[in-house]
Amino acid sequence: MGSIVRNFVLLVSVFLLSTSIAFAAETEYYMQQSGVWTAKDFTFHTGEVFPELRIGYTTLGDPQNDAVLILHGTTGSGTKMLGKDFGGELFLDGQPLDAHKYYIILPDAIGTGASSKPSDGLRANFPQYNYDDMVSAQYRLVTEGLGVKHLRVIVGNSMGGMQTWLWGIRYPAFMDALVPLASMPIEMSGRNWMMRKFISESIRRDPAWQHGNYTEQPTGTQFTSVFYGLATNGGSQALQKQAPTSDSGDALIAKRLSDPFTMDTNDFLYQWESSKDYNPKNLENIRAYVLAINSEDDERNPPSLGVMERELPRIQHASFYLIPASEETIGHSTTGKAKWWKKQFAEFLQGVPVQQE
Repeated sequence: MGSIVRNFVLLVSVFLLSTSIAFAAETEYYMQQSGVWTAKDFTFHTGEVFPELRIGYTTLGDPQNDAVLILHGTTGSGTKMLGKDFGGELFLDGQPLDAHKYYIILPDAIGTGASSKPSDGLRANFPQYNYDDMVSAQYRLVTEGLGVKHLRVIVGNSMGGMQTWLWGIRYPAFMDALVPLASMPIEMSGRNWMMRKFISESIRRDPAWQHGNYTEQPTGTQFTSVFYGLATNGGSQALQKQAPTSDSGDALIAKRLSDPFTMDTNDFLYQWESSKDYNPKNLENIRAYVLAINSEDDERNPPSLGVMERELPRIQHASFYLIPASEETIGHSTTGKAKWWKKQFAEFLQGVPVQQE
């Protein structure tokens, strides 16, 4: 009997692995294209002008259809939003953002993917960018690079969620709807900022960093990343389930520390420091319909702060969906799995009128 169970488990594991591999190999969505557009004379918030700022991007669907903007999280990229848990739940036939019906734009934020970044050669001499700069670059890509004049909806996760709030404030007539995920419309502060500051200090205090002029990647960066990830992500119930004993906790940490870590340290540092002055003032400027979505166990955006209840009434058309915590949700990363909210999103988008410019 035991051998039968073991064989069954093995077969299920092989099936799930093959299914995952098959989806990964099936990278092409409908009319999927990738490119790099160059923004000439890009002005950063510091006043520094970059002669040529590269902005990487991926698009799905026909440019004649209603346009949708998808914004990724810190250290991510546009293509990372195409995985089975996000794009695989939203962009396929019959799904809420079916690429046959929408023109979906997935840019790489400054400092990520194919976009300009410190590791291109400037290292620590690369301009200090922030979220406002990222939004400016995205806007230029969408309008100048791709010729889009209006967006049906912007969906952003984590860092992308914070940028979604900024888009609504800065370009209030440019979109019909905003769906900020795993974010809050308040100044960067509290534990959310202090843990990010810990990343910055850990790298800058590491002698191996050499003020950004290292010849080998500082090994401490991976340790810092793992620490931050466990401290601000994963969900308390889910991590308790994964590590019910100290030995299993040790094994989880050992695995994460042994996993490949390929990101350049300066790129990593710049990404986290870019959030320091995030402050979405003037929420009253937002004209778009808003559906904000967070998870109950989000370590960086805890609902106990009461932020959403306090701030959303400042927006004319705003609603909030809180994903209940469970052993299956994973804290701040929960919203990266669209299965938890795509039903609410589809119902919301169906009821959003086209905004009159």
